[in-house]
Amino acid sequence: MHATLPLMRHYGFPPIRRKRLETLQVNLGYKCNQSCLHCHVNAGPGRTEMMSRATIGDALAFLGVSGVKTLDITGGAPELHPHFRELVERARELGVRVIDRCNLTILEEPGQEDLAAFLKKNQVEITASLPCYTQDLVDRQRGKGVYAKSIRALQRLNRLGYGAPGGALVLNLVYNPQGPSLPPDQATLEADYKRVLGEQHGIVFNRLLAMANMPIQRFGSTLVSKGQFDEYMALLHRSHRPENLDAVMCRDTLSVDWQGALYDCDFNQMLGLPLRLDGRKRAHLSELIGRDLAGNPIAVRDHCYGCTAGQGSSCAGALA
Repeated sequence: MHATLPLMRHYGFPPIRRKRLETLQVNLGYKCNQSCLHCHVNAGPGRTEMMSRATIGDALAFLGVSGVKTLDITGGAPELHPHFRELVERARELGVRVIDRCNLTILEEPGQEDLAAFLKKNQVEITASLPCYTQDLVDRQRGKGVYAKSIRALQRLNRLGYGAPGGALVLNLVYNPQGPSLPPDQATLEADYKRVLGEQHGIVFNRLLAMANMPIQRFGSTLVSKGQFDEYMALLHRSHRPENLDAVMCRDTLSVDWQGALYDCDFNQMLGLPLRLDGRKRAHLSELIGRDLAGNPIAVRDHCYGCTAGQGSSCAGALA
């Protein structure tokens, strides 16, 4: 795997600082039932990293005293973690909004037959990956047969009430470009998704989140091997919009890796760029209880232009 971090000091991303913490994003591990081309986590079936139950306890303890009201659970496929459901249930008991970053095909994995019903019971918000609304492009990026499985999963979620207009069960979809280009206008693309998925499969959902591909891990390696890395970085830099700086997710979201280490965002986690707490190079979630991160400097490199280019990109979709 090519290391792209040493290639990310050419443009010099502007310095930024944290605001009030709103979201705790917890990565339960890198094991996944898929190996997608665009995956910035380099997740796959062969990954063994898993968060310990003790660290999950640290996350719940932090949620219990911090006032943070959103828990964003990611992976890999976070549902493969043996304590995923316990984490969801206890977070909901605390009154915390829970988001599950779901790849959809996990709903058809052995042992996950009741997963959709579990998510509904606990009013979990689902943010589901579907990088296009056509079979060819989805299967090309995520593997043969993934599109059909994803459609069946969405239909199952719809039958449970997910994505219904005005309903309480939120179902959002995530779009990623196929290659080294910026996402198109999110609102226009969302309308296309809703029209095609509705007409062809009877599927409804709430919002489409258009996210740029980050030049790191598996996607970054592909760019380097094809000689496209410098070209893509130049595209991100010249498309930078300073007005997006105020809304980037690292300002109010904290990323926690499977070992409990802290990062300003999930992308920094994958690059090994830790959040600096009191000048230390590495801090653990257990040390954050009772601390205020507002004003803390954010670790930045040139990949950060992926969040500020064009309409902007974050775990919640476009910024503009």
